[in-house]
Amino acid sequence: MNEKILIVDDEQAIADLVEVYLKNEGYQVYKFYTAADALDCVAREPLSLAVLDVMLPDMDGFTLCQKIREQHLFPIIMLTARVEDMDKITGLTLGADDYITKPFNPLELIARTKTQLRRYTRYNTSETQAPDPAEIDIRGLHISKSSHKCSLNGKELTLTPIEFNILWYLCEHRGKVVSSEELFEEVWGERYLDNNNTVMAHIARLREKMQEPTRRPRFVKTVWGVGYTIE
Repeated sequence: MNEKILIVDDEQAIADLVEVYLKNEGYQVYKFYTAADALDCVAREPLSLAVLDVMLPDMDGFTLCQKIREQHLFPIIMLTARVEDMDKITGLTLGADDYITKPFNPLELIARTKTQLRRYTRYNTSETQAPDPAEIDIRGLHISKSSHKCSLNGKELTLTPIEFNILWYLCEHRGKVVSSEELFEEVWGERYLDNNNTVMAHIARLREKMQEPTRRPRFVKTVWGVGYTIE
């Protein structure tokens, strides 16, 4: 196993604990207590995943997440001591793939880390996608499952694996209204819970990258009270 995991948390006890559990699983760990040191590491090391605390002394974790997303697509898990939905939505909208609320069980973090790495590897390995049919074109939107690339009017879109899979699933089911529950369970592979805003946050981020008008999007449309569709 050669996956490299970044941990950023100014609470040394938590960072040390997470480091021990990750190393026990065979991961190579880079641990930092400030965002500045973490960004230096991101610039020089090919990382596989990052675990970011929201509350950092020099920069909040949301901003750090956003800066990482400007150049990198590896999964990001946010750690937050706050449970407000808005914090979760903010993190997901800025490019995070998952979040865990403190206090947390380290074994849960390990499980989610493995899930994110598995998903990221699966959607970025052409061998596993070879048998699938491959490409869809919808009014200038071109998406290829075999190459894991997407472009709109000739301009490539930089999508995270989850964003790509959401868009692929909606394109694959073009004309059908897909519920948030179905989308979550297909993309995340987990059971959907009530009041889960994860799908909404990722749809918002996806529309932003596609430069879709909020009220009248051309592609990913909301059917209120039902779900989402691409016509």
